[in-house]
Amino acid sequence: MEDVLARLHERLRAGLPADALITDADITASYAHDMASFCEAGTPAVVALPRTVEQVQHVMRTATELRVPVVPQGARTGLSGAANAADGCIVLSLTRMDRILEINPVDRIAVVEPGVINATLSREVNAHGLYYPPDPSSWEMCTIGGNIGTASGGLCCVKYGVTAEYVLGLDVVLADGRLLSTGRRTAKGVAGYDLTRLFVGSEGTLGIVVRAVLALRPQPPQQLVLAAEFASAAAACDAVCAIMERGHTPSLLELMDRTTVRAVNRLGRMGLPESTEALLLAAFDTPDPGPHLAAVAELCTAAGATQVVPAEDAAESELLLKARRMSLTALEAVKSATMIDDVCVPRSRLAAMIDGTAAIAAKHDLTIGVCAHAGDGNTHPVVCFDHTDPDESRRARESFDEIMALGLELGGTITGEHGVGVLKKEWLARELGPVGLELQRGIKRTFDPLGILNPGKLF
Repeated sequence: MEDVLARLHERLRAGLPADALITDADITASYAHDMASFCEAGTPAVVALPRTVEQVQHVMRTATELRVPVVPQGARTGLSGAANAADGCIVLSLTRMDRILEINPVDRIAVVEPGVINATLSREVNAHGLYYPPDPSSWEMCTIGGNIGTASGGLCCVKYGVTAEYVLGLDVVLADGRLLSTGRRTAKGVAGYDLTRLFVGSEGTLGIVVRAVLALRPQPPQQLVLAAEFASAAAACDAVCAIMERGHTPSLLELMDRTTVRAVNRLGRMGLPESTEALLLAAFDTPDPGPHLAAVAELCTAAGATQVVPAEDAAESELLLKARRMSLTALEAVKSATMIDDVCVPRSRLAAMIDGTAAIAAKHDLTIGVCAHAGDGNTHPVVCFDHTDPDESRRARESFDEIMALGLELGGTITGEHGVGVLKKEWLARELGPVGLELQRGIKRTFDPLGILNPGKLF
């Protein structure tokens, strides 16, 4: 084993700078996993931190030659174990490939390397009067490559869509080190199979994204937010359905249940109304958002809102959005561990999903807070538990699985934006069915015949 490891180090050093290779076991162990709970992780043999496409190709050629697994990583903010190491693997960290190569206001595209931080790109394109919409809650830390790998979403998806809708083209290093270019720089293009979409959401199992061409939009006006309090989550969901049925297009439509509101108040002293059972946030980024907010306020009141408060200015709006972005972090502080679910259901079944989750929490005597991209039907039930208590940990895992089962029963999907990784492999098989699973495994074999790319993920 030591001879194999020494050979791997020697081959990698032949094509990488000295500072691009970490072999110290204590340091490599820190790259073993992402932020997910209940996901096994192996021990990396080495961590490679390339800065160029050629260096990534060298890593993959070496891995193919020596039959060594490779686990690509970004900032490791993921919540499904997709970036978790396999025993004896090369962890391929792409964080040093962090250049914005081009911002083109005429073509409305940005060309970036995978290690670019989402918030960094957003601010850079804003300076050109442009806008990159996908904004995961971890946008200050997460990378574009990671966003592409898990097909991330965010608060603005109800109006602007998810990451997949903004990835026009990719450069991808394949398992054997070849470089593949997919997609286009043009606004339209339908030549051949859409390999770009195939890589988006593939969680590093088909290839290593080393460059991305991203679509941009004109920067919208500053959005204004309205907050509506409800005496039940079901009433808040009725308001969501009414808003969408009437044809409104909010820039965000977010829901926080009572548990989440209280957690945010404890962590951030935000002063949100703790008497509410559900808090709905709606925003519009049109030139004149007033009439839209007024119409939504009427719909919320008709659905049973106990109080409706529009923000008076951008500063108040940002404060409300800060509270929503803080939700997951606040729930993580409730107990020593959390399991963050990511079940998406049709909007019309949102109330059933939230009420069903509450029933599951009561059944297992657990704290489960729900924050949701309500306009998409994308719920994030967060199971809070004491990881040192075996019985509570068991109940947490059982509740997590029951929540996913509920989502499928309601016509939904096991993940709207966090991905499958290790955490949801069993549930992916249930959702796809045997024929779908067989075809997806066949695609994996075509791109990665040796099975060295992020093994143990998805399937």
